[in-house]
Amino acid sequence: MSTSVSEVHWLTAEQQEHWRAFLVGTARLNEALGRQLERDSDLSLSEYEVLVRLSEAEGRTLRMSLLADGLAHSRSRITHTVRRLEAAGLVRREACAADGRGVNCTMTDAGYARLESAAPGHVTAVRTHLVDVLTDDQLRALGEAMSAVRDALTPA
Repeated sequence: MSTSVSEVHWLTAEQQEHWRAFLVGTARLNEALGRQLERDSDLSLSEYEVLVRLSEAEGRTLRMSLLADGLAHSRSRITHTVRRLEAAGLVRREACAADGRGVNCTMTDAGYARLESAAPGHVTAVRTHLVDVLTDDQLRALGEAMSAVRDALTPA
């Protein structure tokens, strides 16, 4: 469905300013966090997030499809990320016992050790580049705003 130019509800100058600040701010934040992880832990931000999700799961195991959905990644992107982690010995993939069609991803002890080693530096970077830059009210508003966006874009 195409919308004609006359039907578009254009952004105001202030809305455009906030939108662009969001785009540039999130790009720079992700870049800074990724650089820190690569430098200090030889992990990408995506790899780190996979390890975090697995560390929080029962048995440090998640079905690949749930891992992808939880990180808002495509199936192909999560497969590529997990393949790199598997090659490094940080996770392993195996057929789902309850459903032979599914694949589970399990964090290895080496993966848990890498996460434990990476977490302090990553948390420090998150605090330095985001949490400590904002007031408590700004951080709360950011969390509420992004939760609303996430919920609006998550299929029912």
